[in-house]
Amino acid sequence: MQATRPNVLLIVTDQHRADHLGCAGHPLLRTPHIDELATRGVRAKRFHAASTTCMSNRATLMTGRMPSQHGVVHNGINLSRDHTTFVELLEAAGYATALIGKSHLQSFGYDGPLRRRWRNSNGGNEPPAHLQDARKRGREGTGYGNEWTPDWRSGQRRSVDTPYYGFQQVKLATLHGDQVQGDYARWLTQQHPDTDRLRGRENALPDSRYSAPQAWRTAMPEALHPSTWIGEQSEQWLRSHAHDKPAQPFFLKVSFPDPHHPFTPPGRYWDMYDPAQVALPASYGMPGDSQFVRDVQRYTQGGGSREGYGAFGVNPRECQEILALTFGMISLIDDQVGRLTATLRELELDKNTVVIFTSDHGDMMGDHGMVLKGAMHFDGLTRVPFVWCDPSLSLQRQGQTLDLPCGTLDIAQTVLARCGLAPYNGIQGVNLLPWLHDTTSAPMPRPGVLVESEPVVLPHGRTRRYRLRSLVTEHWRLTTSNISDLCELYDLQKDPLEQHNRWGSESVDRARLCEALLMALSEGADTSPLPSAVA
Repeated sequence: MQATRPNVLLIVTDQHRADHLGCAGHPLLRTPHIDELATRGVRAKRFHAASTTCMSNRATLMTGRMPSQHGVVHNGINLSRDHTTFVELLEAAGYATALIGKSHLQSFGYDGPLRRRWRNSNGGNEPPAHLQDARKRGREGTGYGNEWTPDWRSGQRRSVDTPYYGFQQVKLATLHGDQVQGDYARWLTQQHPDTDRLRGRENALPDSRYSAPQAWRTAMPEALHPSTWIGEQSEQWLRSHAHDKPAQPFFLKVSFPDPHHPFTPPGRYWDMYDPAQVALPASYGMPGDSQFVRDVQRYTQGGGSREGYGAFGVNPRECQEILALTFGMISLIDDQVGRLTATLRELELDKNTVVIFTSDHGDMMGDHGMVLKGAMHFDGLTRVPFVWCDPSLSLQRQGQTLDLPCGTLDIAQTVLARCGLAPYNGIQGVNLLPWLHDTTSAPMPRPGVLVESEPVVLPHGRTRRYRLRSLVTEHWRLTTSNISDLCELYDLQKDPLEQHNRWGSESVDRARLCEALLMALSEGADTSPLPSAVA
């Protein structure tokens, strides 16, 4: 390990599967710059999100705590400003901290009649509004409107109030595709006289070859695209910091809103990949016996909307188009990663900068015949990229893989340990440094990775609120729920495509894994707050 405090560059993509990288063995997708990080670093093969919901897992990344502990159990719940983040510890230790791109620690600006609200469960007199929740300190009001897109659009908000969960500087991007707002939108108006004509399906360039849902050939040029802006702004931040404060270590989070839908890669990235050359996923025509898949099939066949955020079914051509366009978005991001790594080398920062690449969650991308996401725990949704490129790695470890199950929950502990900082009480996860540096380290001190989910709204015609708790090991994926037909058990070694739900047949293995899950949940019980006395 190096004695000096390292810089940390954390690169996060949005809705990006672990197998959608060249270094992960994808036969078509080209990601040379991310691959180069993996060549100089260690790539985790079984790295799982703590939740398949964006805000939930992003809050876990920042706090090192499971969704059930930090309370962001689904989208639309702001991360409490009372919760400590590992970035705040870096800031307190003298690090320069900055976030450029998507944050999504607070709500973007979507609302509707289906979201969960207070309800009168016994017909009695209603309590006052400030007593309608178990916690009086609601996550609303002052300090919680920083990412509310309607305020950015109206001009009511023109910047993020800092420090923001530990970030001293923030340049914000909200929403996705060519719809991005925040600081990016104000910059865009300075570059183009009529930005509205660059956005949306109604202004799309004609291309009759594509008909997939949520796909249009954006009029947004490559040079003005949000991913390009994030790359440019991040490069400028690095140059400014190196010039103004060369001796101060930094933590820079660079967060891309892509390759999240809508599928709108700009310019040459639109047709960089030919849909006809894209292979359908191995499980595309094999729905298996999961109740989640049956729900999505029934919803799609019944004419359900395919313009929202929940999973839906696609025909073979639609699936190929969505995959090809997603690959284009990833290639654009990869070029920005190349921009940043080249800047680190030019500024001679590469020899003391840890570069981390990961994503908030995955996407079905045609698995079992469906795309997008939801409160489901299929491998394509929970398993995400993770590359740790560290100049302190030995030559023997560079280019190797980490095969043990680990995940987003572990990032905070690992970064703090690498920076020589002790964690706060209540932080969860594992410090991965021993396993990143040496595959012969002691066994991981837990049976597997926990994943938690519940839907923000009830999907695909369901009428009862449900929760999922999964334990993912090297061999199995066990998913329990308060609704019995959503419980699942898959033998990942014999059934890697998750076709055969063995919940009702593997009683011995199910009992053993349920015991392990209960022990993991007990071990992860909250230890915060610290007591003020013995009694």
